[in-house]
Amino acid sequence: MKIAVIDDERPARRELIHQILEHVPDSDIMEADSGAGALELLSAQSFDLLFIDINLNDMEGTTLAAAAQKMMPKAQIVFATAYSQYAVKAFELGVSNYILKPFDPERVKRVLEKCRKEMEAPRTPLLQSDKLAINTNKKILLVDIHQIVYLETEGRGCIIHTAAGDYTDNQLLGEFEKKLASHSFYRIHKSYLVNLNYISELFPWANNSLAVKMQGFEQNILPVSRDKVKNLRQLLGV
Repeated sequence: MKIAVIDDERPARRELIHQILEHVPDSDIMEADSGAGALELLSAQSFDLLFIDINLNDMEGTTLAAAAQKMMPKAQIVFATAYSQYAVKAFELGVSNYILKPFDPERVKRVLEKCRKEMEAPRTPLLQSDKLAINTNKKILLVDIHQIVYLETEGRGCIIHTAAGDYTDNQLLGEFEKKLASHSFYRIHKSYLVNLNYISELFPWANNSLAVKMQGFEQNILPVSRDKVKNLRQLLGV
């Protein structure tokens, strides 16, 4: 079994790798300490099983998991987190496996056994809604996710820009980032969450960074934070 362990904390990686080898001694394990490092690793090699820390320094673990699912759809994914309430993020992506820190050997063993059985069993496609609920004007609108071009922070809420029009919602951008993690959206800046499929132009910007233009909104220039540039390039394959 080929396994990748992705966690920005070295002690956590070391402990998890040790426990995996206790139960699957013949496994081939590689590791990454960041989202960017993980994308490089996943671009170069394929894996049967991925252990992903939900709270990576440079990227949401859910964003990385969504990218990984597209790069290698047959790979099993296990989320690792220090807080049980974050396990709900796993289910939003259709990932039913998670382990809590500090790692319990019995829990790790059960998850490994479950993943092995799932690898051997026929895969059933997971149902996933293509709608996003937006609270606006005292009603709930269900918007087609594929029509959302980008979202931006406005005050204590957000503006959702779609091909059919703009909407406002009082939820924080971070909440939408979690909900859209499995739908090709990436947080390029603290104020912008973009649909990667709608990026029409990528060009140099101030302070050795980049900016993007979005299809249908070319008059708006969206800056990319310098710490997001490498990840964005990798996600776009440029």
